[in-house]
Amino acid sequence: MTSSTAIAQIGVTGLAVMGSNIARNLARHGYTVALHNRSVAKTDALLDAHGNEGEFVRTETIEEFIAALERPRRVLIMVKAGEATDAVIEELAAVMEPGDIIIDGGNALYTDTIRREAAMKARGLNFVGAGISGGEEGALHGPAIMPGGPKESYESLGPLLESIAAKVDGVPCCTHIGPDGSGHFVKMVHNGIEYADMQLIGEAYHLLRDALGFDASRIAEVFTEWNSGELGSYLVEITAQVLGQIDATTGKPLVDVIVDAAEQKGTGRWTVKSALDLGVPVTGIAEAVFARALSGSRAQRRAAQGLASGTLTEKPTDTTQFIEDVRRALYASKIVAYAQGFDQIAAGGIEYGWDLRPGDLATIWRGGCIIRARFLNRIKEAYEDNPDLTSLIVAPYFREAIEQAVDSWRRVVSTAVQRGIPVPAFACSLSYYDALRARRLPAALTQAQRDFFGAHTYERTDAPGAFHTLWSGDRSETRIE
Repeated sequence: MTSSTAIAQIGVTGLAVMGSNIARNLARHGYTVALHNRSVAKTDALLDAHGNEGEFVRTETIEEFIAALERPRRVLIMVKAGEATDAVIEELAAVMEPGDIIIDGGNALYTDTIRREAAMKARGLNFVGAGISGGEEGALHGPAIMPGGPKESYESLGPLLESIAAKVDGVPCCTHIGPDGSGHFVKMVHNGIEYADMQLIGEAYHLLRDALGFDASRIAEVFTEWNSGELGSYLVEITAQVLGQIDATTGKPLVDVIVDAAEQKGTGRWTVKSALDLGVPVTGIAEAVFARALSGSRAQRRAAQGLASGTLTEKPTDTTQFIEDVRRALYASKIVAYAQGFDQIAAGGIEYGWDLRPGDLATIWRGGCIIRARFLNRIKEAYEDNPDLTSLIVAPYFREAIEQAVDSWRRVVSTAVQRGIPVPAFACSLSYYDALRARRLPAALTQAQRDFFGAHTYERTDAPGAFHTLWSGDRSETRIE
């Protein structure tokens, strides 16, 4: 129902699908929600279709919108990231009062959130960058929410957000992440892991299709079976559903009539750029981003049709074994993707002075979000057992899981190479694992080369300090104090 006199506990501006569903979720949980949209038609469309789901306040102007809110005012912005968000923030800030809270629930770049939080703080306003994951369904039925911003803001906002978030074992999939841009930073890395997870699943599908010759319905059966075990997750579950979908027009599997060019909105690229700045190798995420870019390089792909493949081997003879090998390789590569993501989160926390707690993130990612998966309970337990865990890969459970999978992993990557099937994420994840466990890497040669052409110095294994060889002179070595 609507009201012109009710005082709303929260307002939502930006009533596209995500904003509308969040507003409905809030109303369903007993909150009175003020509604605002640049086009009033969207407000009315929401009320016509869903106005009976709770208490809403219809507004047309920003002034009406703000006047409908109890103090401290809480406004959730659900608009396109970038300039549109800045415009709405400025419009709100002009009519809000000290102590009021602006919440950006979009996929904002975390550095923008840092800037916005500082600007609003200077005006006496609290600014919260809240990562929200779960898509349209999650927004309506319970997302995972990652709010940053001032701690005092969470005291007012937290109970409301926790009430509408997904719950796992009665625990809300929402917690205060940390100051300024931390919430959007964590959401960005979440999305990067999502990219890697989707690419790995795609490569598993590609192997079953092109190495074994399975059709979509047979592969759907495989993924359905996998979803009942340790690979159980939202993405594996929907993969089985997608592969089982039949196109009404052609009668073919829908996946076979969809153009094989994947798009992206930018959060994956942001994750990789941030990782480069932080010096953290997120190779699985990077390969997933590049794989999407390559899939969309249609002119180059057309030009490359018919290029030599070399001699390819026959398909695997033991179908059952190969399916199991792919399952294990998928699980091991998935562990690497999450390990790299958590490494980036740790590095971001150090760089920006955020006290990020990996165990808390694993807890809130267990439900509502796109990367929710059964093994997040294992990640939560790993960080509870050792909060200072150097790498997720060395935690006892995950170390054992990879040890059990590594032979299968190698067979899958080898088969893919011999069959001419691209598996960039599988292969780079295995290489990352091998690099971590290597006693000695070729980086010693790289450092010597750098010293040769740029006098960048090097360290020795048998003495402290920095050293330089006089490569253009008598090649004697000097110690640099």
